[in-house]
Amino acid sequence: MATHEPMKDLYIVDLDQPLEGFYNFLNSWVYRRDGLTLVVDPGPRSTIPVLVKALKDLDIKKLDYILLTHIHIDHAGGAGLLIDHYPDAMVICHPKGIRHMIDPAKLWEGSRSFLGKVADVYGEIAAIPEKNISYKNPVEAGGITINVFETPGHAPSHLCYQIGNLLFLGEAAGINYPLNEGLYLRIATPPPFSYETYRNSLEKAAALNVSHVCFGHYGYRQDVKNVFDTAKNQLDNWLATVEKHHRMGSEPFDESVYAELLKNDRGLSTYGSLPKDIQSREKIFSVNSIKGMRDYLQNKKS
Repeated sequence: MATHEPMKDLYIVDLDQPLEGFYNFLNSWVYRRDGLTLVVDPGPRSTIPVLVKALKDLDIKKLDYILLTHIHIDHAGGAGLLIDHYPDAMVICHPKGIRHMIDPAKLWEGSRSFLGKVADVYGEIAAIPEKNISYKNPVEAGGITINVFETPGHAPSHLCYQIGNLLFLGEAAGINYPLNEGLYLRIATPPPFSYETYRNSLEKAAALNVSHVCFGHYGYRQDVKNVFDTAKNQLDNWLATVEKHHRMGSEPFDESVYAELLKNDRGLSTYGSLPKDIQSREKIFSVNSIKGMRDYLQNKKS
């Protein structure tokens, strides 16, 4: 089933992709209370039909807001298409991202260059009409206040949204995989990466008083302190491990770093319990983060 209700007024919509291991990976959030209805991260163009069906199944006829945690293709690529179905909806986006969502040609070009065939599966980024996109903080509607926090660690245009005890994290604390027991958390630091920026974003999000954190990848968790403690520990450990192998001149570099991280990283301690296709997927994205950190170290020394 594509739609789940983890708690009253909150729904998670699975946005599985026809790629190996791309399930339990990407989701959109639907929240409705006191006459307010919103979507957080509608996902790519390819799965907008899945999201629209979920909204119709929930008998949602009017959408007030579409909240973008950031403008990467897998989170925001289909927002313009969702506007076609809900033309009165207002998209909230970081000011740095607004022009890219109004005219996404360069963003689409960059996505294809970086992601290759994965971008083609996600589908071309849909433009958002200028009248339907803005930034404001806080967002107040229907007696509900949405507090917006700039958290540019994963991407320059990254935002987190707090609604009461819920925090919509995007990728500010990395990637969660749903397990019956334990935590699998994987950092998301693709190039360009800045340790200081990522750390500050984590600290800002961790300081918020919430009971649930809702990930863009994937699902939610209630052990909020554990999530952020693990994420901060992981950030420092990954950078130290990358720096160690960079100093040693290890080759093949990515393989050497990743092999050690699988042994020494707290967030990856449950990696062995993941399905094999999920392990393959996670390795690909982990290598991207390793490259981001290596670039950071090289740029810092130059």
